[in-house]
Amino acid sequence: MTPTQFLRRVLTTGLMLFALFFGAGNLIFPPSLGASSGNSVGIVVLGFIATGVILPLLGVIAVSTSGEGILGLARRVGPRFGRVLPLVVYLAIGPLYAIPRTAIVSYELATRPLLELVGLPTGRVALALHAIGFFAATLGLSLRPSRLADRIGNFLTPALLFLIAVLCAATVVGSPLIDRPAADSYAAAPVAAGLTQGYLTMDALAATVFGIVVITSLRSQGMSTEKQILWGTSGAGIVAAICLAAVYGSLALLGRHAAGDPADGTSLLRSAAASSLGSAGTVVFALIVVLACLSTSVGLVSSWAGYANAAWPRIEFRVQAIGCSAVALALTNLGLAAMIVVISPVTLLLYPIVITLIAVTLIDSAAPGHLRWTYRLPVSLAVILGAISAAADIGWSAPSDLLSRTGAWDNSTGWILPVLIVTVLSIVVDVATGRWSTPASDTSDAPDDVRRAIASQY
Repeated sequence: MTPTQFLRRVLTTGLMLFALFFGAGNLIFPPSLGASSGNSVGIVVLGFIATGVILPLLGVIAVSTSGEGILGLARRVGPRFGRVLPLVVYLAIGPLYAIPRTAIVSYELATRPLLELVGLPTGRVALALHAIGFFAATLGLSLRPSRLADRIGNFLTPALLFLIAVLCAATVVGSPLIDRPAADSYAAAPVAAGLTQGYLTMDALAATVFGIVVITSLRSQGMSTEKQILWGTSGAGIVAAICLAAVYGSLALLGRHAAGDPADGTSLLRSAAASSLGSAGTVVFALIVVLACLSTSVGLVSSWAGYANAAWPRIEFRVQAIGCSAVALALTNLGLAAMIVVISPVTLLLYPIVITLIAVTLIDSAAPGHLRWTYRLPVSLAVILGAISAAADIGWSAPSDLLSRTGAWDNSTGWILPVLIVTVLSIVVDVATGRWSTPASDTSDAPDDVRRAIASQY
């Protein structure tokens, strides 16, 4: 493979990865952030990029060190943990929530306004028809995962970036800057506000899922050695991160020029589209939403099918993808509110665990050996603290209230400091005792059929 071929494949794969990350939620957050942060917009955006872009990038790189995605990372903690965590993550970010959410959001933000524009009825029947078409398109793109980079990176992503650029440029050039005061949280601590908003995108969870899609896509394009995979994955992650940062910055600037409620990113985007592009703005906004949601849905369905085929190899990839889409289609018709009730505590549980695992993996890749207690102790503490946050979310707040008395606890980010302290102490113990775990490249604990499926599923 020549250097030119390598760079071209990394660029295409990176554009694919950007589209997989950039769902409707990523579209809505930045305009609200720009409109709410007043004159501190620059520093708030930098904070948002730190946790909403850099953290997922580190997740993708961490996944590439195992070559197996979150399956390989989780097994470093222990075999049982290695079976349970990937399943819960894939269910949460796949058929039980994130995939049906893409269909619901694309209906509410794109299809429904278009139906209202032309005077057609909206409601459950319209949502069901939209979902059927949406998941038919998703399946058509995801059943050949070896071609995901070409289909998304060469077509969907350029179209999405072009439409976003048109909307942002037309709004910034054609609409005056709206001088709004910063909202309270942004005025008091702009850096912390940006960091928190980026953290709440939850894209670090998606990174553990999309990382294996990138790896297997690169393998299908002829990259076979560990060094090629690591450099290719890292390069694709950097391309995606650059695109995400540029789009987030542009959308935040759009928010400064758009009329509407600063806390409502959707109203800001609709206002910007209508004022800058007229009646065509509704169509442009709808296309942006559909492309963003569809590309994310394709990546998630393909990721679930690849994982499920590795875990249960008797059920082929195609059947897993169809089954995943069928479950998501059924849940779509229940509505977003019903799904959020279930998934919110699960997310609060998973996010500390996954971020801790990513951090320890990156430390491990730079360490002279492979850490043992630095995997087990911080991740175990993250499980406990995540469970406390999840319990508070479903109504049992006694443990959370007790921790809140310290003045350093909240259910979103309170776990970070104690886990950081335990991580440092665990590194000291590992270095002092010379106890190292099985090297990351050793997957001998995995069943043969799972290893083969991971290597060949794409």
